[in-house]
Amino acid sequence: MSDPHARTAALGGAAPLTALFIGGTGIISSACTRAAVAAGFEVFHLNRAQRSDVRPAPPAVTTLTGDIRDRASAEAALGDRTFDVVVDFVAFTPEHVRADIDLFTGRTRQYVFISSASAYQTPPSRLPVTESTPLRNPFWEYSRNKIACEDLLVAAYRESGFPVTIVRPSHTYDETSLPVEGGWTVIDRMRRGLEVVVHGDGTSNWTLTHHEDFARAFVGLLGRSDVLGEAFHITSDEAPPWDAIYRMLAAAAGVAEPKLVHVPSDAIAAATPEGAAGLTGDKAHSMVFDNTKIKRAVPGWRARIPFEHGARQIIAWYDADESRRVVDDAVNERIDKLVEAYRPRPL
Repeated sequence: MSDPHARTAALGGAAPLTALFIGGTGIISSACTRAAVAAGFEVFHLNRAQRSDVRPAPPAVTTLTGDIRDRASAEAALGDRTFDVVVDFVAFTPEHVRADIDLFTGRTRQYVFISSASAYQTPPSRLPVTESTPLRNPFWEYSRNKIACEDLLVAAYRESGFPVTIVRPSHTYDETSLPVEGGWTVIDRMRRGLEVVVHGDGTSNWTLTHHEDFARAFVGLLGRSDVLGEAFHITSDEAPPWDAIYRMLAAAAGVAEPKLVHVPSDAIAAATPEGAAGLTGDKAHSMVFDNTKIKRAVPGWRARIPFEHGARQIIAWYDADESRRVVDDAVNERIDKLVEAYRPRPL
């Protein structure tokens, strides 16, 4: 049963299924909130009542004010409520997961952990990646922590029946999130006719998933006992090479032909220590996914929004407000140095 209305009817039709989202206003969780409300769930958010003007919660959502990192605060916010589904969008370490297992055992019939597709073997030994691909990422601590979280949850499911479902998003975006290192500064450079840096040789394939596509599949997993103990990734089937991603952004920004300079990923990582792990531990490698499992679980689902359309949404969002178009002088300086070092020289 992938339709929550059918699930409600099967339970007697007396009340909608209840879903608690820990977080709720992020790129992924905001779209999942809207999709869950549209599907008939009674949705609650647990967060510190931090308003989001960019991604406001729908009026139907009930916000419980509390800090999930503070047990007393979370218990006070939850009271004696129980939920059909609890989804933690902000659990990143084993300590976070241990606290969740303790807090939600007996309080929910399904706990959904938002992991990461970066937990898969990196670089992958074969493509496309499936849910049976090993979990191993020696480059990025974020990914290793997600793997450790999954290990704890799988053990809890096996040992005590803790009702976990694991979901692994890949690179999921909305209109606010440029997928390129350097953000708006890169688009500004393109519009000014300046070179921009692309890691590697620009031919590695990268999967970009619109958050609305993700949410439609995600909601189909909620409230279902048949997916307990299972892991799913949810991604687009589109995996363009990085050169094509830059060109689609350029076209959306009105630039006919961007000036792309290819730079080894290690050189970019050395110049940008704060983003090194995310590059060498994720984006530098081709990642293409087989979505057969989620398509079987949620019949009729497929990702509908190509990145060419998403790129236009992103540029339109930035162009709608000048304050969003922030140019970073430090990023410009870093790009200039890399371009100077790696620009192709005339023969």
